[in-house]
Amino acid sequence: MSLAAGHPAIAIPGPSPLPARVMRAAHRAAPDIYGAELADLNLHVMAQLKRLAGTTGHLAPYIGNGHAGWEAAAANLFSPGDRALVLISGHFGRSWASQIEAMGVAVERMDFGNAPADPARLAARLAADDAAEVHAVLICQTDTASGAMADIPAIRAAMGDHPALLVVDAIASLGCAPMLMDDWGVDVLISASQKGLMCPPGTAFVWFSDRASARGTRGLTTPYWDWHMRAGAGRDSLWRFWGGTPPVQQIFALDEALRMLLDEEGLGAVWARHAALARSVWAAVDAWGAGNPGIRLTIADPSARAASVTAVTLPGADALREWVSRQCGVTLGIGLGAENPAGALRIAHMGHCNAAMMLGVLGAMQAGMIALGIDHGAGGLDAAARVLAEPA
Repeated sequence: MSLAAGHPAIAIPGPSPLPARVMRAAHRAAPDIYGAELADLNLHVMAQLKRLAGTTGHLAPYIGNGHAGWEAAAANLFSPGDRALVLISGHFGRSWASQIEAMGVAVERMDFGNAPADPARLAARLAADDAAEVHAVLICQTDTASGAMADIPAIRAAMGDHPALLVVDAIASLGCAPMLMDDWGVDVLISASQKGLMCPPGTAFVWFSDRASARGTRGLTTPYWDWHMRAGAGRDSLWRFWGGTPPVQQIFALDEALRMLLDEEGLGAVWARHAALARSVWAAVDAWGAGNPGIRLTIADPSARAASVTAVTLPGADALREWVSRQCGVTLGIGLGAENPAGALRIAHMGHCNAAMMLGVLGAMQAGMIALGIDHGAGGLDAAARVLAEPA
């Protein structure tokens, strides 16, 4: 007998759970794509997206996923042979480096394993770059595979007066953790709709500063990827935002989701909610690990862990993932990029996620460990509950 009937629990790091309101907002026919209604709504959504990122700068939207955002940014930042310094803290940093290298960018990798980037190492590297050959420093605020969270203000400070642009992938962090693009001196920010923004996959966004814009068109820039065309669009040129027909239903969904985040819950509360949910997961894993040293969090330092996803080493992880899916209707993330993927998993706590959902996911995991005979310490759910019971 399976106990999985009922509403499924999705705890993968994207696509994240969709609010019913967002799905309803998207579930409507397209209006006249050349009419005032959609043009005005699109401009409102663009303004909301700038609020979310903490910027008054430029914004270029694209139809695509996070990888499309990577390519869009690279196409506007580099000519063939230009050097990018990529700070790597897991699988997605490595993937980003490989993708832009295939485009013709000269990629220099600074790999920190699964740990967040060390600002001191970056400062030393850029201090040795007398010829200013590094055009841009690229970093994931959260690496979705390792769950490492970079200290973006510290990275910016480590760059000092070097002319390189700071490019941040916030695909797994925007809407889940603080991002103050202008205050932190981020030149280019990349994100997408399917994680903290609580929308279906299909739209990517690249925000860029005046300093980035001033570099003009580069050797890799094509008409479709050109961010100047998109960011310079207006009410009477909606097609320019999207390079053609707009993703109408996505615009409706984004409008509803951004209203929920910015105007109803408020960003401060959104960030605090994600932080509390993350701490509850960490507490449960620590309690389980007290009875089995093989169960441990990938990122040892709590200050370096993401608020949106937690990577865990756990013996029998693949069997546990299969059991909780079949028996409980819970979907956990695979151990992407782990040294032993079959013995690792990821627990997402991003987007439209609350305390009851996380306790349900953790309870299913604990039941699965009991059913499968995976040794673990007692009190995981109690530990998570104590965190969630703390005053707001």
